[in-house]
Amino acid sequence: MAAADRIREVFSKRGGILRLVPNWVPRLFNRPGRRMRLHPDDLFCLGAARGAIKERWFCSITPAINGPLAPPDEGLSRVEMSRDYNDTVFFRDAMDSLGADLIGPDLHKKYGAWPMFAKYFDYEGPLFHHLHLDNASAAKINMAGKPEAYFFPVQMNNYLGDFPLTYFGFDPGVDKNEVRRRLEEFEAGDNRITELSRAYRVELGTGWYTPPGVVHAPASVLTYEPQWNSDVSSVLENVVQGEVIPRDSLVSSLPDNEKNDMEAIMAMMDWDLNIDLHYKEKYFLPPLPIDTGTKDYSESWITYRNPFFAAKETVVPPGGSALVKDEAAYGCIIVQGHGSFGTYDDAEAPILLRYRQLSGDEYFVSEKAARDGVRVVNRSMHEDMVILRHFGPNAGAPTA
Repeated sequence: MAAADRIREVFSKRGGILRLVPNWVPRLFNRPGRRMRLHPDDLFCLGAARGAIKERWFCSITPAINGPLAPPDEGLSRVEMSRDYNDTVFFRDAMDSLGADLIGPDLHKKYGAWPMFAKYFDYEGPLFHHLHLDNASAAKINMAGKPEAYFFPVQMNNYLGDFPLTYFGFDPGVDKNEVRRRLEEFEAGDNRITELSRAYRVELGTGWYTPPGVVHAPASVLTYEPQWNSDVSSVLENVVQGEVIPRDSLVSSLPDNEKNDMEAIMAMMDWDLNIDLHYKEKYFLPPLPIDTGTKDYSESWITYRNPFFAAKETVVPPGGSALVKDEAAYGCIIVQGHGSFGTYDDAEAPILLRYRQLSGDEYFVSEKAARDGVRVVNRSMHEDMVILRHFGPNAGAPTA
């Protein structure tokens, strides 16, 4: 059977819902947080030269920009065709085969593809002060800009790492020339650029939206991150807890003719956003409860107030059953509980996974299946079943 026919067969048999395979991504920098429920023996299973596995990506059609040793398919999600790890197809290929039947006609017409993905990032220490490019800056290297959002799930954070605070932007009194001076000294010694910033302590069960061009240094907690389809960044901090960051990380997303151009480096920042007096008021995201019209389940918006993507936290109580309806396609990850998700009667949050092992926690729901409703059954008599669900720009999330 041709691959496209096989994909359609599985899609139809499963009622328009695909189950995805765990998509682990290593990073060279920082230390693993050990909270993603990956077996500790597998943290360095790709070799010391690749670094530890510190991220897991969901419904991704975007390759990870991860250095010369990374295979070209690193970061690309796969769809389970059967309960055999070797029997999978790329989510990108499934999307190409199913088109509007999977993501809906509006997204398919506008983008031609699923336009966002989500991830866990899980670091024991704080990340470096960095930014993601906007569309204008990213276009110079034929990439898209990268807005992103954070949510800090209680279920995935049994401890808060070394530094549970996130830096955003710069103190409103900081002069732009001082930032420039610190970047000019990137290779001269520790530029201590976070001295110019402001930090906010993480509140579990809440989140933030981070626009492109805003410098930020995320906290050492496991973070669920919905984001646009891109992996472009610039690192402004050169020493983080004793770890030296190479200058290439500062300029890797610039074209070759601008890598030594300080004006071009500074232009990647949205200066007004970085010194906004009301940054927290605009971009901090406490959960917004949603009236579901039923006691069968509860949910809240956890990512909203942006035009790119959205996310919900959905909770089905112990022993409960709920028909969960939405207007748009979505990907999701189960972070607590076990039971059924649509036609999959072995849905569950894992306790411990091995690398190259299937799981029952990640799904992608087509637009039609979302509108018809997905039956979610919690078979635990003791625990909630908790699902984080990530959407594109057509979810109907609050924008203000």
